[in-house]
Amino acid sequence: MSGLNRFLVTPMVSSTRVFCFLDGKYLPNQKLVVFPRTDDVALGILSSAIHEAWTLEHCSWIGAGNDPTYATQSVYATFPFPEGLTPDIPAAAYADDPRAQAIAVAAARLNELRENWLNPADLVVREPEVVPGYPDRILPKDEEAAKELRKRTLTNLYNARPVWLANAHAVLDAALANAYGWGEQWRAGELSDDEILSRLFTLNQQRAGVA
Repeated sequence: MSGLNRFLVTPMVSSTRVFCFLDGKYLPNQKLVVFPRTDDVALGILSSAIHEAWTLEHCSWIGAGNDPTYATQSVYATFPFPEGLTPDIPAAAYADDPRAQAIAVAAARLNELRENWLNPADLVVREPEVVPGYPDRILPKDEEAAKELRKRTLTNLYNARPVWLANAHAVLDAALANAYGWGEQWRAGELSDDEILSRLFTLNQQRAGVA
């Protein structure tokens, strides 16, 4: 992981499945699933409703809350990414692909909106870290700001799911459906979770040489 300025992570166990970037200066622990990807396309694909449907179908469940566990072998390794946008291809190789560009724009916007909600300018100040090369420290402006910021977690955001968040995900999901060639059916509301899973499974089998 050394040398990456950021990488994708998601909690191993979580009732709310969220993917986000972690600054490369941090050392994640075993409770995070880490993806050595720095591109917005990867963030967009993994954050989509299409990937979520596959995740919930193939994940394991754990704990008193029966929370879904993201397993790289049964979920990530089996997920059929859109053709030409698979993890074995460097992001630079599909930078000019209009499908990738649409996903990247939608994912970057989602990431920006979430960051603005988590650390709004009216509640935080950013101070340079004392150790060179480390990201700025994000500090609350005052005690009232600190109280409000403690409520601003991704879990709370997704539990509330405000309209702006739902709309950002809708744009992202449509971009990914287009990347699979399913855009028309997606826009017509014809793709249920069962239909999505059926199509993904067919792709999985084709790439495995079974179908």
